[in-house]
Amino acid sequence: MKSATRNIALLSLCQGLLLTHGVSMVAVTGLAGRTLAPDPSFATLPLTAYVIGGALSTLPAAFLMRRFGRRAGFSVGALLGCFGALLCGLAVWQATFALLCLGAAICGAYMAFGQEYRFAAADAAEPRLASRAISFTLAGGILGGVFGPWASTHTRHLLEPAYLGTYLSLAAIALVALAFISRLDIPPLSATQRSHSGRPLGKIARQPAYLLAVLAAASGYGIMNLLMTATPLAMDICTHSYADTALVLEWHVIGMFAPSFFTGDLIKRFGVLKIIGLGAALNAACVATALSGVSVMHFWWALFLLGVGWNFMFIGGTTLLTETYAPEEKAKAQGTNDFVVFAIQGITSLSSGILISRQGWETLNLFALPAIAFTAAATLAYGWSRRASLRGAVDRA
Repeated sequence: MKSATRNIALLSLCQGLLLTHGVSMVAVTGLAGRTLAPDPSFATLPLTAYVIGGALSTLPAAFLMRRFGRRAGFSVGALLGCFGALLCGLAVWQATFALLCLGAAICGAYMAFGQEYRFAAADAAEPRLASRAISFTLAGGILGGVFGPWASTHTRHLLEPAYLGTYLSLAAIALVALAFISRLDIPPLSATQRSHSGRPLGKIARQPAYLLAVLAAASGYGIMNLLMTATPLAMDICTHSYADTALVLEWHVIGMFAPSFFTGDLIKRFGVLKIIGLGAALNAACVATALSGVSVMHFWWALFLLGVGWNFMFIGGTTLLTETYAPEEKAKAQGTNDFVVFAIQGITSLSSGILISRQGWETLNLFALPAIAFTAAATLAYGWSRRASLRGAVDRA
């Protein structure tokens, strides 16, 4: 138990550093991309590369950790985060848009490896405490919510050209994460578990619970990414200061991770489906707020609600996912889930830049509504189906 607590505390710190890295990337890379891009519509292309880099790394990350263990995999991820940030710094130094995209893609690989922190926490805890372990690990993201915007604000003009100081600081943050990773002690799969692959992926993925888990996580991330990626550009278009933008992003990320201290308990008390549904409702409230005005406080409330909605959908989806596979199946089940999440992020990152530059903030928000409605309907349908199955089992007994 003591070892599990220590591992979860270390994973929470690593999560905070990962999010500091990620939030700073989102805060400055769209702006750096607009400076270097040949067309303003491509401003968010480096962020799309960031997400695509993550998507392409999810399955390799999962299988590398299956073979060599969590600590080895997380160490590789942190080194990629350092190298990618250095490439981004070189890109702004040389004013090379393509190099910025490449560096961002490699940083995305760091995020893909780091996405496994939550699963590692579930592995370290007793099964009945998995939702709490996931929640407490993700709660470390509060560090990213507070320190990420602060760091990007104070480092973006620290060196010339702009954003060079930010990217160099991100390389240092990844190395600090590497130091914490070196202290992890999570047992790898046994030789027997590594030698058995379990059920085929297709059979795992056809489970209604697995499909809903992936939908909740991917939809939550996609909606969040669509709106968050565009926010720095939208606020700049609305002539709000970068300090205001940093404040909005700070509270957005706090909204993403502060609820993690009690989301696990809410899931245990009310059930995972109600929490996923509540997350969808909060995302709908976010869109309604964003459509009602473009003041700083409209952006603040919209992004805060978006963060809390993401928290409930993502932790709910992750908790549900852990119930759908055996230990020897987790690499392909978790890797496939994260691949879908990153693929959706890639689509929404690219769409975000195009929509904000050509259609505007209001239209961009409207594009989020179908995904919210579909996720809510799927959650209700699965809940009704599961209750009907339970009633049928009771009647047969």
